[in-house]
Amino acid sequence: MPGIPGGSSAAAPSVTPAPGARSPAPGAAPKPYALLGISLGYFMVLLDMTVLSVAEPDLAHSLGSSVAGLQWAVTGYTVAFGALLLSAGAAADRYGAHRLFRGGVAAFGLGSLLCAGAPDLWTLVVLRAVLGAAAAACVPSSMAMITRLYPDPVRRARAVAVWAAVSGAALATGPIAGGLLVGLAGWRAIFLVNVPLAALTLTLVAGNAVHCPTTQRRIDWPAQLLACATLALGTDALIALGARSWTHVGWSAAGTLAAGALFAVRERRSPSPVLPRAVLRAPGMGTMLVAGAAVGFTLSGMLFVLPLLFQQHLGYSALLAGTAFLPMTLPTAFNPLLTGRIVARIGPRGPVLAGLCLLAVSGAVLGAAVWSAAPYPLLAVGLAAAGFGVSLALPALTTAVITLAPPGAAGSAGGLLNAVRQVGATLGVAALGAFLTLPPAATRADHGMARALFLTTAICAAAALSRPRRSAG
Repeated sequence: MPGIPGGSSAAAPSVTPAPGARSPAPGAAPKPYALLGISLGYFMVLLDMTVLSVAEPDLAHSLGSSVAGLQWAVTGYTVAFGALLLSAGAAADRYGAHRLFRGGVAAFGLGSLLCAGAPDLWTLVVLRAVLGAAAAACVPSSMAMITRLYPDPVRRARAVAVWAAVSGAALATGPIAGGLLVGLAGWRAIFLVNVPLAALTLTLVAGNAVHCPTTQRRIDWPAQLLACATLALGTDALIALGARSWTHVGWSAAGTLAAGALFAVRERRSPSPVLPRAVLRAPGMGTMLVAGAAVGFTLSGMLFVLPLLFQQHLGYSALLAGTAFLPMTLPTAFNPLLTGRIVARIGPRGPVLAGLCLLAVSGAVLGAAVWSAAPYPLLAVGLAAAGFGVSLALPALTTAVITLAPPGAAGSAGGLLNAVRQVGATLGVAALGAFLTLPPAATRADHGMARALFLTTAICAAAALSRPRRSAG
C-alpha cells in the first residue's frame, strides 16, 4: 500500500503448509464468495453487539437487571472477546486461519441459540462470554484469510474495504432489526438471528475456498488466562465504582493489580509472549493501536448509553430507538468503500486522524444535546459525525496494522488491533455506565449521560494528538 512499509525487518516465522492446504497460484483470481463469507462472519459478530443495544431496557425489565447487570451483559462478551483475541491471532497463524474461523463461526451459532434460552441474567452473562470467545476465533482469522486471498497491497486494501462495508452493515441493520425483534418477540429473539447467519457463513467458506499456512509459534495459555483475569477484574472494579460499592471496588482493584503484575512477569519470561513483541515494535503500530482503543471506547460506550436515553428518558419504543440510530449506522454501510480508495491512494494516517476528530466532535454534540434536552435533530448531527468517524477510522486502521505487521504475523497483528478495540469497548461501557442510573422515563435531560458522552470527546481528542509516525502512512 502506498505510504505504508511492509513491516519490521524481523525474520518471518517458519511456515509449514497445513495438511491438504492449497496455496493460490500467483495472480490467481480470489473467489468472491469466499470474501463474502469472511465478511458475513464479521457481520454476525458485530450484529450481536448492535442488536443487543436496543434490547437493554427490555432485558432489564425481563430479568430484573440494574445498570451494573446491563453492563455485564455487554462486557461479558467484550471481556472474553478482547482478552482472547491476544492469542487468537497467534492461534490463527499456528493452526490455520481457515480452521479457526470455521470453528468460531460454528460455536457462535450454537452459543447464540443457548443465549436465547438463558433463564437468568448471570447465565446470559456466562453465555455471552462464550460468544466472545467464539468471536475472538473469527475476527483475526478473517483478516489473515483476506491477506492470503489478496497478497497485493492495493487489491488487499479494496478487499478490506468490502469486508468493512459488508460487516459495517451490521451497524446499520442491527439497531433496527433489534428494535423490530424486541417489539415482536422480546430480547430473546435477537440471538436467534445468528443461527442462520452462521450456517450461511460456513457454507460460503467451506471446502477449498481458502486455506492458510501454519507456523511453529507456541501459545502461552497461562499468560492468556492472566490477561483475561486482569481485564475482567478491572472491568468489575469500574462497574462496582459506578454502583458505589466501595468494598467491592477495593477488592477488584487489588485483584486487577495482582493479576496484571503476574501477567507482566509471565510475559517477560515467556518464550512465546501473548503480546507479539515484533508486531508492537513495528513503526507506527503503537499509535494505530491507541486509535483503535479510542474508537472501540467511543462506539461501544455510545451504543450502551444512547438506547437508554432514547427508551428510558425520551420514551421511544424499541423500534423507534433503533431507527433513531440511522444517522450513525448508515455511513458505516457505504463509507468504508470510499475510505478504502482513499487509503489505497494516500495511506491510513489521514483517514484515521479525520475519524478520531469526527468522533470527538460527535461526543461533544451529543453531550450538549443531552445536557440541554435539545430536540432530536441535534442528536442526529452528533450521531452522523460518529458514523462517519467510525467508517473513516476502522478500515484505515485495519489495513495499516496488517500491512505494518512483520511477514507471517498478519493474524497476530489483526488479533492485537481487535483486542485493543474490544478492551476499549469494555472500558467504554464500564466507564460510561458509571455515570448512569435508570430514572423514570419522564426525565428528559440527564446530566450523567451528558458527562459520559463528553468523556468520549476527551478520549478521542487524546488519541488524535498521539499521531502516527510518518512511516506509518
